[in-house]
Amino acid sequence: MLAAAPPIFSLDRDARAVFDVVRSVEQDGETHLLYEVSKNQHLQLILPTGHSPAAPLVAMVPIGLEGFDRVESIYRLLASLYGRVVPPDTRLTRQKRRRMRHMLQAFDGFRDGATQQEIAQIIFRLPHMKRDDWQISSARHTVMALLRDAHAMVAGGYRTLLRHRRSQGARARRTENDQH
Repeated sequence: MLAAAPPIFSLDRDARAVFDVVRSVEQDGETHLLYEVSKNQHLQLILPTGHSPAAPLVAMVPIGLEGFDRVESIYRLLASLYGRVVPPDTRLTRQKRRRMRHMLQAFDGFRDGATQQEIAQIIFRLPHMKRDDWQISSARHTVMALLRDAHAMVAGGYRTLLRHRRSQGARARRTENDQH
């Protein structure tokens, strides 16, 4: 989220960022901006009503675990705004992107009435299997997991894509701190 820079920040007029916004939508008293960071990377920026992206702005970061993700996004935004090399978004690894693609393919096939075996044949380029072979196939269990996870994503789990994976230790420490 962006906000007007408070007077305590002395922002140089020449150092003000110029936002080349792809899309802008007014909603619930805020302006949602879609900013293209690089060829395949976009950031959604939220600007309170009455503020202009041409005015000096500051980025607000929550003090919590999600703050790390926001700081990384802010770094990518600043690199883009000032002509530096934009680091890649590390939230989705190549393996996660491939799994997401397989999940979407499986979900689309399921919605179109394909059987799990037909889905496996398309995604994993498998030949037709006899019933007994299919029942013990690892591809069958993989397709079942893809469909389970795809349904969870469609039901709102897609928000997890926006966060880095947290270690179990970090979650345990947060829970302990909440109890004290």
